[in-house]
Amino acid sequence: MSKLSDLFSKWKSRNKRNPKPNEPFADRRDYTAKILNPGVDAEAEQAIKAIHASLPMPVFWLLGKTQSGKSAIVRTLTHSTAAEVGNGFKPCTKTAMFFDYPDSESALLRFLDTRGLSEAGYDPGEDMAWCERQAHLLIVVVKAMDHQLETLVSALRRIRKAHPDWPLIVAQTSLHEGYPGQATNHPQPYPFLNEEIGSAVPADLRFSLLKQRQVLAGLNARFVPIDFTFPEDGYEPADYGIDALWTAIEAALPIGLRAMLDIGRINDVYLKAAHSHIVSYAILAGCAAAIPLPVASLGTVVILQGKMFHSIASVYGLPLTKQSISEIVSAIGLGVLSGMGGRELLKLVPYYGQTVAAGMAGLYTAAVSYALGKTLCFYFSHTKQGEALSPEALNAMFKQEFMRGGELLRDAVKGRQAPE
Repeated sequence: MSKLSDLFSKWKSRNKRNPKPNEPFADRRDYTAKILNPGVDAEAEQAIKAIHASLPMPVFWLLGKTQSGKSAIVRTLTHSTAAEVGNGFKPCTKTAMFFDYPDSESALLRFLDTRGLSEAGYDPGEDMAWCERQAHLLIVVVKAMDHQLETLVSALRRIRKAHPDWPLIVAQTSLHEGYPGQATNHPQPYPFLNEEIGSAVPADLRFSLLKQRQVLAGLNARFVPIDFTFPEDGYEPADYGIDALWTAIEAALPIGLRAMLDIGRINDVYLKAAHSHIVSYAILAGCAAAIPLPVASLGTVVILQGKMFHSIASVYGLPLTKQSISEIVSAIGLGVLSGMGGRELLKLVPYYGQTVAAGMAGLYTAAVSYALGKTLCFYFSHTKQGEALSPEALNAMFKQEFMRGGELLRDAVKGRQAPE
């Protein structure tokens, strides 16, 4: 933290235009200008990166053979398209890749992928050693009807010996390959709860799943049968078993990721695309506000809010204008955005009541930033339809989303730490 504090101290001494401690921005024009032009000098940029680096995001190591379904898991959990997953994986070694969700600048989580263990001429030793130093959760991906598992089992036993306490999930994929004939109907209801295999599961598939569990016995793994396909493949639902996989992940890494990423309830395509960016920047803004340097923290928060606003505008394909920001700021109140009036607004959040400790500054700022992002989406969605919004409507939306954001981000801001 000292290195981060030094960065902020240097920036504070150079940034003479920042407001005094405990004092809001000079006026609405100043705030609007900073949002419209979220430029930062080199030291401020370093400070933001340092905040991000101080929040070790969970790394999901996907280990399996080629074509086992690793990319399908990333696509389904993050709601990314196949193209986004394909383009999102960035090389980090010669044969290992990271996928940051939603992107490298505002990532909530990271998937680590390596080449298939069955590839001819590929020695995974170097990758395995490197990945072991990065990961927090191991997801082994294996096709449900695959019994050529010697290489995979050997690798797993080496990993388990080095990391006996690591959470280990075995995702048994492509269940439909074990269905009789041309059957396209998944057994319903989901017959694999509590790692049992219900009577509705076809005999050949049942035998194969049990055989794999026998081969992988002794590794203290949790088995989750899934079948993630494309809608055009004809299997319903296309994300068969996703609830069971999320349950296993949250049991192993309980930091509320599902609450942040489960955006299936959002029907609007623009809001769905903007959601992950809003959550990411809200968390970063909350962490910036929690640093005990009020002046520098406030300036950093506005920079992050500005970056968030520009990301949302890009999603909606609309310009971010002085008028749009001014209308939102006028409706919400500048004091709320700069941290003043937080005690009153926090009363709206169930659970917190009248108690607002100094340590709540980060949560308050995170919730404000989340609500700001959602309010801008609300504004843009009506703008696209040529509708004007009253200040009362914008204020009501902000308060509603502040309540939801406070609950949604509470555990994320406080508990987003890498497992021991």
